[in-house]
Amino acid sequence: MAAILKISKVIENQIDEFLDLVSESGMLFRRGIENYLNGDIKQLNQRLQRVIEYERKADNLRVDIEKQLSLRTLIPENRGDVLSLLESTDNIIDNIKKTLQIFSIETPAIPEKYNDQFSELTDTSIQSAEWLIRSVRAFFKEFMSVKDHIHKVSFYEKESDDIAFKLKKQIFADKLDLSLQMHLRYVVSNIESISDYAELVSDRLAIYTINRMI
Repeated sequence: MAAILKISKVIENQIDEFLDLVSESGMLFRRGIENYLNGDIKQLNQRLQRVIEYERKADNLRVDIEKQLSLRTLIPENRGDVLSLLESTDNIIDNIKKTLQIFSIETPAIPEKYNDQFSELTDTSIQSAEWLIRSVRAFFKEFMSVKDHIHKVSFYEKESDDIAFKLKKQIFADKLDLSLQMHLRYVVSNIESISDYAELVSDRLAIYTINRMI
């Protein structure tokens, strides 16, 4: 990492810790949705509380990293890209938290027949976010592999779009109350939005990567 961006080992370790928190939040999200689909609201809420704690820790780490980069780094021309990348990646946890809160507060009445599709959508959307995190790690450590990781972010985002489209289509084709159909569509869109945001950040990362190669 230091060879590319000239940052200290302390900052390098902090960035690793920060990315670990984002990654673990994604794993908690996946398990939390599984809990909900299995009727275990208590476990869902416990995982939500852990995500909230991870968000707090990630925010504090990001702020500390930004302060150190501003004070110690020798690469002012790279600083803006790094700060923007960290802030955008931090927002992944916020998206995860807000979606889990929807399940916790609104308790959508998901018919059991849709459980497998909700699970598949959750897994695929989080896969997109996970490959984004790997892309960010590569930006600092294995620069030449960033493009390959970004490609996978895009792949899983498109898979999420496809699963979400088919699920929404089925929901509105089934004989359900319109209010339930609208609520389920809203929930599906929020799960899908995690992968949408991951792709948005990966697009920015692709630009930052090109900038570093010039």
